[in-house]
Amino acid sequence: MGKLIYYIDKGNGNFEPFVEYSSEHVGADEFYARQLCTYFIYRGTQYERTSNEMENGHNVIVVKELGRNLPGEHERSYHGEGIHLEFRSPNEKENYRLISRMPCNTHFDVMHYLLKDIVDIPMVGQMLVTSNEIDEDRGAYVLYVTDLEGA
Repeated sequence: MGKLIYYIDKGNGNFEPFVEYSSEHVGADEFYARQLCTYFIYRGTQYERTSNEMENGHNVIVVKELGRNLPGEHERSYHGEGIHLEFRSPNEKENYRLISRMPCNTHFDVMHYLLKDIVDIPMVGQMLVTSNEIDEDRGAYVLYVTDLEGA
């Protein structure tokens, strides 16, 4: 698997590596789950994936910086508590309302949700996925979802 390296697109063809994960510390399932995420939260800053590449046996995710990450309703850290997936409203006016939380056994379980346009949230029902992210600061994956009727 090699490494997973995040690069920031600084513009004018300038790309700088800024976060790196080794396959000795991160499993293949997490490598793949991270590559499926549209957004990446790291040290209080939000990044958007612009490219997902292979380079010399390594996985490369190119991102652009969007600015400070805005915290959502009832955010909490999951570090040291395993893998967690949150479902939230994509609406900033609702403070990214928390709809549901779910522990997952593996990153493959998370990928099952990351790959879908419509997800079935336990105790809630089916909802449309608008985007997703990995929040490194909190140790969580987040799916932003909305009602199917509004789609």
